[in-house]
Amino acid sequence: MSHPKLHPTGGYEHVTIVESGRLAFLAGQCPVDADQQVVGVGDLDRQIEQVAANCLAALASIGAKPEDVVRSIVYVVSDDSGTVGGAWHRLFEHPDLGPAFRAASTVTGVTALGYPGQLVEVDLTARLPD
Repeated sequence: MSHPKLHPTGGYEHVTIVESGRLAFLAGQCPVDADQQVVGVGDLDRQIEQVAANCLAALASIGAKPEDVVRSIVYVVSDDSGTVGGAWHRLFEHPDLGPAFRAASTVTGVTALGYPGQLVEVDLTARLPD
């Protein structure tokens, strides 16, 4: 949704309107594997790939697709805006998960996340298909 008083975006919407229906709130998806081990410690790109895979699996488990996402929040351990914004762009450009970041989206730098060595986490809200 565009409005002349809002700044242009990098591809996401300032506002996402959800018509009536059910919403699913996914837990923050972390760069952990099936053994609950953080993958790619120190490697943000590798962690983004694991987070994307986990997001896709979580969405699929409820019959949703990235296009069904109506809100995303990306947390990145960094105080550098280039690193923080770059992580969001990597997700936005992801060949499978990318459409999830075209709705209302926020990215923020943080000092730490829940797992030791964790550099990124993604929180998604999706509208469930009818």
